[in-house]
Amino acid sequence: MAFVRANGIVLHHQVLGRAGGPTLVFVNSLGSDFRIWQEVVPAFLDRFQVVLYDKRGHGLSDAPPAPYTMDDHVDDLLALLDILGIGRASLVGLSVGGMIAQRMAVRVPDRVQSLTLCCTAAKIGTSETWVDRIAAVEKNGLESIVGNVLERWFTAEFRRSRADECAGWRNMLVRTPVHGYAGTCAAIRDADLTVDAGRIAVPTLCVAGDQDGSTPPDIVRRTAELIPDARFELIEPAGHIPCVEQPVVLSRLIGQHLQEAGLV
Repeated sequence: MAFVRANGIVLHHQVLGRAGGPTLVFVNSLGSDFRIWQEVVPAFLDRFQVVLYDKRGHGLSDAPPAPYTMDDHVDDLLALLDILGIGRASLVGLSVGGMIAQRMAVRVPDRVQSLTLCCTAAKIGTSETWVDRIAAVEKNGLESIVGNVLERWFTAEFRRSRADECAGWRNMLVRTPVHGYAGTCAAIRDADLTVDAGRIAVPTLCVAGDQDGSTPPDIVRRTAELIPDARFELIEPAGHIPCVEQPVVLSRLIGQHLQEAGLV
């Protein structure tokens, strides 16, 4: 484990793999920490320097008072990379992590080499949806929504056949600080990256889970259509967290994308 103060907050992070190699950064979803990538990362350690981190409000990183903005999250990541001496990186972002990656690719295009956008979109949900979600967790805690969230995260078969593992991921979610979760909900609520998507100028892969209840395949596909020359892939069967449910398939897709982008 490693900790640094970046953009005014303490960020928990880990750097693995080939020192001096091209950098691959993984950015987590709402309500998760960087352990969700544990079965994906090994496929890249021989060729890449891999950076994992807990975004603000999550995991072992600081959880400053809500609300947050998408640019707060981008500023955190940029500050972390500056401290680590990393100029350019390929980003793999899941859900809100994919929104952070999209925004960063437009704000600082010289810092981003490629994007893999997993189960994400230029716009996720409606303002009303996120207002209701924030109100629910602030009043009743994350326990009040965890059942619905897990149904979106994982397929019914995963929840049935890997119940103990699913219980562990449930623990991760409910132990997220309420104000950290709500703060990031506000960032998603206020972010519409539709215009940004058309300005992305790096090789981009968009990946959807066929049974994702949070960002269904059609939403991910529409975002891919907004991004110049982006490619769309569907993982079957998978919910919203394919890095947990289908890590081998996701690793293969990321690896192929990086190879096609000339980064391997």
